[in-house]
Amino acid sequence: MPKLKSRKSAARRFRSSGSGKIMRRKTHRSHLLEHKTSGRKRRLAGVAVVNERDEENVRLMLPYL
Repeated sequence: MPKLKSRKSAARRFRSSGSGKIMRRKTHRSHLLEHKTSGRKRRLAGVAVVNERDEENVRLMLPYL
């Protein structure tokens, strides 16, 4: 059976945690940061777990994650 290709756009956006959960960046942190409060920017700094309803789609896009 041939190797499966992963979707490169998804491969850049998602990572797997040590326990196997799929992690993503939080939104609203890429630009227009001047008017956002420092507390808001701090909250957006970390990574988040992908919602369980979206996890199946991400795993289909990344077969070897």
